[in-house]
Amino acid sequence: MESKILNITILMSLIIAVVIIYFFVSIIRYHRRYMRLQREKIFAEITIRENERKRIAGDLHDSLGPLLSAVKLNISSVDVESTEDRQVLDKTGGYLDEIIGSLRRISHDLLPNTLERKGLVEAIREFINQVNTRQSVNIQLFLVKEISIPREKEIHIFRMIQEIVHNTIKHSGARVLQIGFSEEGGHLLCLTRDDGKGFDKEKALAASHGLGLRSLESRCEILNGVLTLDSTPGEGTHYFIKIPMN
Repeated sequence: MESKILNITILMSLIIAVVIIYFFVSIIRYHRRYMRLQREKIFAEITIRENERKRIAGDLHDSLGPLLSAVKLNISSVDVESTEDRQVLDKTGGYLDEIIGSLRRISHDLLPNTLERKGLVEAIREFINQVNTRQSVNIQLFLVKEISIPREKEIHIFRMIQEIVHNTIKHSGARVLQIGFSEEGGHLLCLTRDDGKGFDKEKALAASHGLGLRSLESRCEILNGVLTLDSTPGEGTHYFIKIPMN
């Protein structure tokens, strides 16, 4: 009788153990499937966003740019006798130059042609040079070791650098932002640091401007990379990005 009870107890224990194991395995599988679907959703959203940026950049560059240049040419060719009228036309031409320059900068930010022609490093260097001419933040680029990035990953890394630079300019109050690249063990390494006021990461994520941080995390996740953010109020902000090359 005792042997029978023992066998039943063991059997019930095994059944319960199997049920528990199945339950946990199901949870793990569901979680993995959920994360995969989330990654696919994020990738689809970012792809749609990049395609839209490409379309808008093309419209600005191929349509509005030439149209404004033609308007300026026509204004410049107008023959007027009055000095005041000539001053008005010259001032209008100056405004058109500013608009054309702004369109070029916007088009470049939306889709940097240098990225397709010369690769990631040159595109980032050109972007930094443009920002340094317009902003008070001194951005410094350091290349510790030559890097070679697969084409399909370059746009995401470029956007991440753009986001970090924009966040620094908009929120940090920093005077200097340093960006360093290297390659080690089949991984791209990127470290950025600024001397700004820093911030509380959890509060930033909860606030509206935490969207930029979420964008960084999403792109890094798409590339199967790791993003580490270290920021303390009064001590600046450091980003560390590690992305597999293959």
